[in-house]
Amino acid sequence: VQLQASGGGLVQTGGSLRLSCAASGGTFSRYDMGWCRQAPGKEREFLAAIRWSGGRTLYADSVKGRFTMSRDNAKNTVYLQMDSLKPGDTAIYYCAADSPPVAILSERRRESTFHYWGQGTQITVSS
Repeated sequence: VQLQASGGGLVQTGGSLRLSCAASGGTFSRYDMGWCRQAPGKEREFLAAIRWSGGRTLYADSVKGRFTMSRDNAKNTVYLQMDSLKPGDTAIYYCAADSPPVAILSERRRESTFHYWGQGTQITVSS
């Protein structure tokens, strides 16, 4: 499966952005999807994951309550709605996919469980 992320940009502290990730080349509805980010000089960080059906989501503590992940299987697209953005959210954001779906969604906190990655989109939050 190929993944194409979009929607990044520059935003002020407290602002919002919505990222999209369009998938092609696979049966999208059979993939668990995730979002991760990597800030300069830091390791890649898990942010969120969503079950193939969309019925369950999982978030890192650092973004819980501020970020919302969703998917539209009819459009082969996942979204990450980001609210109350902070300068610490500045990073390159990546979407990820993997199939078959895992039995326990919390397993997706380990980025190594995702085998397909998009190219990344830059988000910069100014103070």
